[in-house]
Order: sequence, then structure tokens, then C-alpha cells
Amino acid sequence: MIKFNNIHLSYNGKEVIHNLSFEIKQGEKAAISGKSGSGKSSLFSMLLGFIEPGEGQITFDGVPVDAKSAWDIRKRTAYIDQDVSIGSGRIPDILDYVSGLKSNAHLDYTNKKFNDLLEYFELNSDLIGKNVEDLSGGERQRLAIVISVLLERNIFLLDEVTSALDIHLKKKVVDYFVRKEDWTCLVISHDPVWIDNPSVKVLKLEEREWKQ
Repeated sequence: MIKFNNIHLSYNGKEVIHNLSFEIKQGEKAAISGKSGSGKSSLFSMLLGFIEPGEGQITFDGVPVDAKSAWDIRKRTAYIDQDVSIGSGRIPDILDYVSGLKSNAHLDYTNKKFNDLLEYFELNSDLIGKNVEDLSGGERQRLAIVISVLLERNIFLLDEVTSALDIHLKKKVVDYFVRKEDWTCLVISHDPVWIDNPSVKVLKLEEREWKQ
């Protein structure tokens, strides 16, 4: 489904990724780990068409990732970046904006599913009346997860989405994604709750091989 084939990527003349190849099949849960600066987040940027590899090719359902195919890939993918970029200001305004986008017209944060997700991820309902700036890092991460689930996509790119959570909430997040058999999840994380989960295969960039 997602294939990186002989990828090379350089920044400022320094090669960050060298001849990297791996594949994620539909429904798989996979975690990528590696030292800082090893290009982990850049893998997501290349898959979404924001940057191009210096060499090699990335394919999504057999279609090469390029300027023409990137928009369709983004519409099919729920992406949470490391900085949890969900905007600023009042949360209702942000939710209205997201649901107002043509590709997200089905998002409904007034229904029971939204409230059930808030409850599962242990977010108080009064959070909706707050500004994003008033949320803790963990609240922002969980709100971003709730929004991503409401988008009703089945491909998730999650960059350090549990880094600000305690162990109890980390496990709840991982369990939620792992039990969705039809969801394909590619996660960047150093958290043992991802790395040590038997349902998650792990790619350590320095070792260049999958471990299950």
C-alpha cells in the first residue's frame, strides 16, 4: 500500500536518509524509531508530497507520489504532526473551520461519536469552550486524535502523538488504534507502548530492518 523504494534525502548538502526501502501493507500498524535528525518526520513529508526525495520513489496504492497525486493522498490520510498543529484561538472556531473544508464535510463534532471519543480519551466536555492556548500538551494531543478519528479516514500518520501523555493514556491511545483492523497506522515514536506492542512492527532507522 505504502512503499518507499531506495530513498535518499539530503539537507544543506548532508545526506539524512540513505537508500532506505520499506513497505507498509493495508491494515498494518508500524512504528518508526531513530535518533534525532535521522529523517523520521521527513518520511511523512515525502509521503504527503510536501518535499521530494533526492533519489528513489514513494508509491501509495501503486501510484507514485508527486504533485499530481499528493492532494488525493492527503484527502485519504489523517496526519498529526509532532507540534500538534491544530491552530490557535477558540476550539469551536477551529472545529467549524475543519468541518467546513470540502474534504471534511462529513465531520460532525456535535454527535454522540464525538462525545464518546472525548470520554474515551478522558477529555472533559467543557474543553470545547476553551482556547487551544489554554490546553496542556496532552490535551492538545488527545484533541488532535479525536479530530483525526472523526475525519473517518483509515490511514493515519502519527508523529509522537503520545509523547505528552502519562502511561495510562498512552496505553489507551495505542489500544484504540491497534484494535482497528482496517486502519493502516504509521507512527513515529520512541514510546515503549508502541515499540513493545506485539501488534506493531518496528523499523529502527539505524538498523534498517523491521522487528515484530
